Amino acid sequence: MEQRILGRTGLKSSLMGLGGGGHSRLGMAKQKSEAETIRIIQGALDAGVNFIDTAEAYGTEAVVGLGIADRPRDQLILSTKKSPRSGLGEDEIRSSVERSLRNLGTDYIDIYHLHGVPRQDYASIVEQAYPVLDLLRQEGKIRFIGITERFERDTDHSMLEKALDDDLFDVVMVGFNLLNQSARRSILKRTQQLDVGVLIMFAVRRALSNPARLAEVIAQLTADKQVANLPEDGALDFLVAEGAAASIPDAAYRFCKHEKGVHVVLSGTSNIDHLADNVRSLEGGALPSPTLHRLYEMFGEVDSVSGS
Repeated sequence: MEQRILGRTGLKSSLMGLGGGGHSRLGMAKQKSEAETIRIIQGALDAGVNFIDTAEAYGTEAVVGLGIADRPRDQLILSTKKSPRSGLGEDEIRSSVERSLRNLGTDYIDIYHLHGVPRQDYASIVEQAYPVLDLLRQEGKIRFIGITERFERDTDHSMLEKALDDDLFDVVMVGFNLLNQSARRSILKRTQQLDVGVLIMFAVRRALSNPARLAEVIAQLTADKQVANLPEDGALDFLVAEGAAASIPDAAYRFCKHEKGVHVVLSGTSNIDHLADNVRSLEGGALPSPTLHRLYEMFGEVDSVSGS
């Protein structure tokens, strides 16, 4: 598994990060057993993944802690998050951090994020929470501070633009995929200038794994005049038919992997075989240049969908 330096953190991370949220939550959302979930976590680690992302809101911190219990801590990068909705006073933040440390079975968190910050609440949340996070960093409870957007509602990244203006955060989590490439213009150029670490979420969601949902999204984009002359059915079938990729999800992961400024592409799953497919995709080569240019032309102006 390829490794990349995560911006100014200096952390050496696997390109693939195992995501503990999304629709699968490592299988917990699909009633998989704890043993099955641990098998997925350890399968990712055995494949060379050293970055694991979770959150207090996901309910997967504790099982991640079990999955990594026998692994050298200094060889892992653990990322978790604090939801603004669960309180941002110093006591609430400290309690959340201490609970996350217990769940994960560690005495420090590599990256601790403010989770899903709404654009309209950014200033007040940061004013209240950041000084506490900075104290926790000084105390060694967390190493680096991050922030994640609510991509489904903030598809043009307006909150992260504000965050980059302030340049307080070492790492950002941004939505980016072949259907919505707007982060290339508004976020990734600036993160490279500031040497901010970039975690990609939404590389593959329902629209890129479910043909019926993709048709709905294409219809929506056509009605909104964000794309033109695309068939609602099979708009991305050329990716497989022309031999560029093994599947649409395979193409989607490789599209994100080779975007300049990307450090970690998050991938969630509830199935060990699906995990292996995702690993293969993120170890795959770049899409052919003609394929990339076709995708740029098709969706390069889209900023209104998340791909869910």
